[in-house]
Amino acid sequence: MKEKHGGEVAVISLGGEEAARVLRSSLAMGADRAIHLLDPKFKDSDEFASAAALAKAIEKDGGADLLLAGVQSDDLGSGTTGTMMAEFLGWAHATVVVGVQVQPDTKSLQVQRELEGGINETVELTLPAVLTIQFGINQPRYASLRGIMAAKKKEFKVWSAADLGLADNAVGRAGAAYDVKEILVPERKSRVEVISGTPEEAAAKLVEKLRKEAKVI
Repeated sequence: MKEKHGGEVAVISLGGEEAARVLRSSLAMGADRAIHLLDPKFKDSDEFASAAALAKAIEKDGGADLLLAGVQSDDLGSGTTGTMMAEFLGWAHATVVVGVQVQPDTKSLQVQRELEGGINETVELTLPAVLTIQFGINQPRYASLRGIMAAKKKEFKVWSAADLGLADNAVGRAGAAYDVKEILVPERKSRVEVISGTPEEAAAKLVEKLRKEAKVI
């Protein structure tokens, strides 16, 4: 979109060194600059606290015309951070996007969304807007050696919670809307038993088990 319509691409992420690696990779692929939200106070942020911090950073940076986010993370997979950012910013949004056409004359977007059952929906949004992008919408370009070298000279800001004007009770676990108490692997509550013998013998054994073990007859 930048190469077709002009503009600037800024990438932003909240997290530790793993987030920094993703940002540097994005710069090598062609993004113009990066913003890393890095602070121990961000630890244990949920989707709500993360979205609030990211929205603050976008406002501090001067806003944007279009914000692209993933549909959901690989760990919790709640799929709510992008839509919460849209609410904090007061922008229009669309989720599970599989196609985007920019209408620069009207400052709008025509967006294709993937719905259940293989159905696609087309909606039109006015800018600024937030889109959560479905995996597979395109193939990311490879970072060239030239791009990797150029990335070292590009702007890379690092902001803390204090830089964003966020109070301690608005970040990390203190700013979370919920608290995860425990994560468990589902307990197997059923078992399968193969009953051998002739059909008559198997039927008799099944009735016996239903009567004495399952106690349903």
